[in-house]
Amino acid sequence: MKQSIKTIFISFIVAGVLDGVAAVTILGNMNFAGVWKFVASGFFGMNAFKGGNEMVVYGLLFHFAIALIWTIIYHIAFLKIKFFNVNKIFDGLIYGIFIWLIMNLAILPFTNIPKNPITLIGALKGIVILMICVGLPISLLANTFDKKANNP
Repeated sequence: MKQSIKTIFISFIVAGVLDGVAAVTILGNMNFAGVWKFVASGFFGMNAFKGGNEMVVYGLLFHFAIALIWTIIYHIAFLKIKFFNVNKIFDGLIYGIFIWLIMNLAILPFTNIPKNPITLIGALKGIVILMICVGLPISLLANTFDKKANNP
């Protein structure tokens, strides 16, 4: 149990940082404040864009909270579903696609984030980022640390 908590913590930090860097550099064209205000707009709506550094902090907090939630969900699935024990690279890539689908089709439409149509290029960028920066590190770390703890 203690090892799983450590693995979840490391996984969520790595995934959150990698995804955040990708969001700022690839999706946000190096607009650090704009990216995190956009994330904060999910809760605060258009007022997030009028806010200052506090909205940037809220955006970062929401981003890392979401990364933690996805990491915990993977660890619950990883421990319970045999499918996630087959191939750690494949599993991580599939998990990234799963995250994109749930976030973009089931969660974000119900937030206050400005509504933009999903484009093929935008979707592909988002999917690849989530596959490589979130799903893959979570899977690789879970498979490395948890399997070591369970098979000394």
